[in-house]
Amino acid sequence: MKNVFIKSTLILMIGSLFTKLLGFIIRIIFTRVIGEDGINLYSIIMPTYSLLIAITQLGLPYAVSSVMARGCHRGINIFASIVPVALIFNIITIAIVLLCAPILANDLLKNPDAYYPIISICFVMPFTTISGIIKGYYFGKQNMLPNAISNVFEQLTRLFVLVFIIPILLRHSVIFAVSGYIVTSAVSELVQIIIYLFFAPKNLSIKLSDLKIKISTVKEVFSISIPTVSSRLIGNICYFFEPIILTNVLLFIGYSNKFILSEYGIYNAYVIPILTMPSFFTMALNTTLIPEVSKHYRDHSFVRKRLFQSLGISFLIGTIFCIFVYFEGSTLLKVIYNTSDGVEYLKVLAIFFPLFYLEGPLISVLQGLNQAKAAMKSTFIGCIVKLLSMSIISLFNVGIYGLIISEIIDIIIIIILNSLHLKRLKYI
Repeated sequence: MKNVFIKSTLILMIGSLFTKLLGFIIRIIFTRVIGEDGINLYSIIMPTYSLLIAITQLGLPYAVSSVMARGCHRGINIFASIVPVALIFNIITIAIVLLCAPILANDLLKNPDAYYPIISICFVMPFTTISGIIKGYYFGKQNMLPNAISNVFEQLTRLFVLVFIIPILLRHSVIFAVSGYIVTSAVSELVQIIIYLFFAPKNLSIKLSDLKIKISTVKEVFSISIPTVSSRLIGNICYFFEPIILTNVLLFIGYSNKFILSEYGIYNAYVIPILTMPSFFTMALNTTLIPEVSKHYRDHSFVRKRLFQSLGISFLIGTIFCIFVYFEGSTLLKVIYNTSDGVEYLKVLAIFFPLFYLEGPLISVLQGLNQAKAAMKSTFIGCIVKLLSMSIISLFNVGIYGLIISEIIDIIIIIILNSLHLKRLKYI
């Protein structure tokens, strides 16, 4: 079992490394192709994108992973039961987005240019949902190779579109280019699905009874997915309201809309991506942790050992990288984004950001223990405190630093609450 865990982690880590490297290349090209206006528009859309994808995925990748890890159902039974329900929910969500897009762009984000990028998210939702379900199947089987390979092909697809298609769209307008880049996600997710199918079991025998929707399977999967998605949704709702509240508060105290868009773009498009660069490793570790803990949830000493191993490794990686960022942040910004904007934000966050890398293992263990409700509760409390503190601190005329300080507070609160819950369960 130990070898499976290590092997799965290594495969995901290597695949994620290649994906991350391709992601950096894409980000470098994107920032140079799309320009400052495009970056600012893309940054203000991303919270909405993340929220809608979280809603339509319904936490199914984690739920399917947990159910498959327990070995009680065939994969085909899960797909036949879950995919139709998920797609119906996607259709309903798309209809709501189409109706609400003008209000969101004009009244909440205060940016009419955001309308078409928001509409373009609708094309991505179904593909992301289906690929997420298939991904959960392979994670549950602890077969990480399909995910590693499909992620690389996904990024290659993005790179191709960015180099050959986006410049054509940019001739029309920045709005077309940003919308086209978002639609790229639908194409890349489709490529992922095709790659996953190549790894499907050979000579699979499928009976008509296997294709029927089983209510018991639906209930079991959704009993895990709903608490899981609730936790993720809370985080994404917080992320969604972040630019809305920040924009309105800063406009209220006298900052210009141009300043807010520019500084939020720097924070969201430059600073946070740099600080989360090592996440390819920690995500691989956290992803393999969920099915591993699900299998051995009764063995407290085993779970405790895996938890502390993951915490130690994640914190060490985060600390080493954040020290490097603190001293060489300006170099990274120049090399990756060809700018020095945001270096002061990087230095402030780098002092506290190693703590961010403790969040993943704690949440993954809680999910593996079927304690997603506890993670949801801590995320909810952190979200409320973050938005309130951001609103209050921003009133003191500190610009974007209200958001930066509230981000640090949020990380600390979530870590403390999740650790206390695991301590009550005697896993710490």
